[in-house]
Amino acid sequence: MKVLFLITARGGSKGVPGKNLRRIGGLSLIGYKAISARKSSHCSRLIISTDSPEIQDDARGHGVEVPFTRPAELASDTAKSGPVILHAMEWIEREEREHYDAVMLLEPSSPFARAEDYDAAVDLMRRRDANAVVGVREMEVASTVVGPLDADGRLTAIIDKMHAVRAQTGQRQTLGQEVTMNGALYLFRWDYFKQHQWIYQDRDGVYGHVMDRFHSVEIDEPVDLAWAEFLVAGGHVPLDPWRN
Repeated sequence: MKVLFLITARGGSKGVPGKNLRRIGGLSLIGYKAISARKSSHCSRLIISTDSPEIQDDARGHGVEVPFTRPAELASDTAKSGPVILHAMEWIEREEREHYDAVMLLEPSSPFARAEDYDAAVDLMRRRDANAVVGVREMEVASTVVGPLDADGRLTAIIDKMHAVRAQTGQRQTLGQEVTMNGALYLFRWDYFKQHQWIYQDRDGVYGHVMDRFHSVEIDEPVDLAWAEFLVAGGHVPLDPWRN
């Protein structure tokens, strides 16, 4: 398979200013994604979509191609990922007359995915003939006991779910291990995304690659960055996969 690895990183960030260039263990979030991508045996090409000259320079320093600058209208706080991905794909088709079998979307805010994760995702796509594979982590709390409070602060919605499960099984909770997306990787077939412009269109053709909780860290707020720094400093996330 020809797989285009695409890092997406805009310059602005409200939650953590300058987030994509922030460093953990001496390496920028861009660097984590770039180094692990380049080590993947399935990376046919690695590019970045960004509006920031500083991010472009950092990416080039890690061997990432910068074929274009992301348009300003796709770099705002409200810009969605779908149009950003589509812009990169259409630019490649139009300007380079190139086409890939799949895209591996990499977001620097989830820095700790390793080359072995990307390789496993591609292998899973091949094995299952999947339209998409996304990184996931196991949930610590079952969805049976998660829900909103009502306007008066009652747990009615959660209790209704608990009653439904108990009525079916006679037990409080019998669900198997549940997972949620971790933001670490999104692999999808080129033509599938071009057609639907959404990863999750095919309800039976999207698979999950399970990663442990430490490598599934997502950085959205300063406390997340502090947690990531703690994991690296304490050896919970060894840096060997990102050393040359």
